[in-house]
Amino acid sequence: RSDALVVGLAIPQWITPEFTWQATLNIALPLVMVALTGQFLPGVAVLRAAGYHSTPASPLITQSGLWSVLLAPFGCHGLTLAAITAAICTGKEAHENPAKRYVAGVSGGVFYLLLGLFGATLVSIFTAFPAALIAALAGLALLAAIGGALAGAMAVPDDREAALITFLVTASGMSFLGLSAAFWGLIFGIVAHLLLRMRRPRSRAARAAATPMASEPQESAAR
Repeated sequence: RSDALVVGLAIPQWITPEFTWQATLNIALPLVMVALTGQFLPGVAVLRAAGYHSTPASPLITQSGLWSVLLAPFGCHGLTLAAITAAICTGKEAHENPAKRYVAGVSGGVFYLLLGLFGATLVSIFTAFPAALIAALAGLALLAAIGGALAGAMAVPDDREAALITFLVTASGMSFLGLSAAFWGLIFGIVAHLLLRMRRPRSRAARAAATPMASEPQESAAR
């Protein structure tokens, strides 16, 4: 629909902030929970899957909170460790050398600023495209990241069931108690991992006890 296309620069509009306890309880706290469960948890997991095992999580959360406070008057109400963006910018597609992949994040920030100037034009362009096409483009961008994460999660045979449960619950898109599927996928995966780990020693002990009993008839026949 070319008639819906809007061409022009975005014009900032000043909005005087208003602080209320109702907004703090009904908006701020849920946003914090959504950021922690839907962005930071999967974002840290993406960093670990990309090979950044020594990156601590506490400074990331602290620095993001401080910058969110400073940038809130300019429209940035929540600066988080975006899981999808991290999956794209921390993979091998960004750079073979993990120490140089930060260039992808910096470049993305520059393009965000440029696209922000033409926000109305960008929204009108995406509105003109079919929703299925936008979803397909997003899926193609995440294809390599999803494949690499699944390969790493399924690499250890004893952890495959828990990893598969985590993936299925997260991909289901479920939401319960206001918490996203990424949080519940992590919870279900941890519970499955603990239950399966408790069951394995018992099965191994049973097999170890059955092995001598199975070998006794063979020894008797040899005699």
